[in-house]
Amino acid sequence: MDLFNNLALGFGVAFTLQNLMYAFIGCLLGTVIGVLPGIGPLATIAMLLPATYALPPVAALIMLAGIYYGAQYGGSTTAILVNLPGESSSVVTVIDGYQMARSGRAGPALAAAGLGSFFAGCVGTLILAAFAAPLTELAFKFGPAEYFSLMILGLIGAVVLASGSLIKAIAMIVLGLLLGMMGTDVNSGVARFSFDIPELTDGIGFIVIAMGVFGYGEIISNLGKHESERQVFTANVTGLMPTKEDFRRMIPAVLRGTALGSLLGILPGGGAVMAAFAAYTLEKKTRLEPGEVPFGKGNIRGVAAPEAANNAGAQTSFIPLLTLGIPPNAVMALMVGAMTIHNIQPGPQVMTSNPELFWGLIASMWIGNLMLIILNLPLIGIWIRLLSVPYRWLFPSIVLFCSIGVYSTNNSTFDIWMVGLFGLIGYLFIKLGTEPAPLLLGFILGPMMEEYLRRALLLSRGDWSVFVTRPISAGLLAGAVLLLVIVLMPSVKSKREEAFVED
Repeated sequence: MDLFNNLALGFGVAFTLQNLMYAFIGCLLGTVIGVLPGIGPLATIAMLLPATYALPPVAALIMLAGIYYGAQYGGSTTAILVNLPGESSSVVTVIDGYQMARSGRAGPALAAAGLGSFFAGCVGTLILAAFAAPLTELAFKFGPAEYFSLMILGLIGAVVLASGSLIKAIAMIVLGLLLGMMGTDVNSGVARFSFDIPELTDGIGFIVIAMGVFGYGEIISNLGKHESERQVFTANVTGLMPTKEDFRRMIPAVLRGTALGSLLGILPGGGAVMAAFAAYTLEKKTRLEPGEVPFGKGNIRGVAAPEAANNAGAQTSFIPLLTLGIPPNAVMALMVGAMTIHNIQPGPQVMTSNPELFWGLIASMWIGNLMLIILNLPLIGIWIRLLSVPYRWLFPSIVLFCSIGVYSTNNSTFDIWMVGLFGLIGYLFIKLGTEPAPLLLGFILGPMMEEYLRRALLLSRGDWSVFVTRPISAGLLAGAVLLLVIVLMPSVKSKREEAFVED
């Protein structure tokens, strides 16, 4: 009964006019960002963080969450219609979705993506609601040693599940940890790694790094592409409904994608991107029926499964954030930043001290998923026209908006120079084929890890064995070691590399 009472409270909060409006704004922005190639929810949330200062905490988080799961919907539209994944989790949707569009089946492809996303989003939110309370109870048993071990597991998980080279992922984590160390030591009051620059004694702003690496970095990378790579092919969309045969094939694929996405969303370093790749790989391993179109030639399962998986992953990645205060991926790290801006300490106490925010956010996701179905299917023509906005207008306006946002946080021109510097660093990461998301996780978790490490050693009077003598802490560290051992095995390593390559 508690679950129903909590959901009743949540829907009461989410159904206020203000929160419905911000849920709609978030879903609309997310869809637009998903449709426009090369921006993505990470950069958008980073850009909009300063704008949430003036909003109430519940409305701000509802809007930012809407942007995240809304982008998963929007990204599929351009992937199917114009062969451009608007969002990184839609990369695999391109493979079969665009082939369906070319063969005149853009409507069923878009419907499969939309309906699969809606079902998976609702299931993901249900899992979030069901498991949030028990996990929060467990989180209250965590002390400093357990939290430190959990963060070690989280960072190793981020390394294992990051796309590309393991060495590069580790380098990004370490760089993030080092950047997090900059500023004034809380215990001694001594400035660390500030290089005698007064502005660095308070550390580097979270918004500065996020906006620079993900916002400016992506923009510079896109401007570096030749215009011919941005040509838009407008598919002829006629008739949205899939056939009975399509439904028969896509329903099991949606169920498999939802289950896989829900699981991978909870894991540290997982989320929507990994879920989409894993779901497509699983579908390719599933036997083709007689007369079924091969994968890569326009198989509807190749659209439905990854789209269901990325939406389920987007919803369940809120579980570790809301129950433990640990961000499982880079977007959730930005959500930690948003909560901190509004003086909310992420962790298990959110449910007890601020139940309106906790359950209001969960209830808003159901409403948001419904809004997204209404937004995406009937408005396809508008999204196609939006793709024709010239990049020479789009990108300068984003840069201007970013600069105003960064300046407004501290009224510091130094921050604007720093964003420019991190933009160049972000562009360098893209050119080197390095996934920058682990950097953000390292930057967020680094200071927290240091604080919990010091607190644990203070309570144990400097005894390091506290991390292995406490059962939960020892179990988490054992899990981290096991994860490392498994991923370094040659057979697993080659399979991991295969999973991130779409043919």
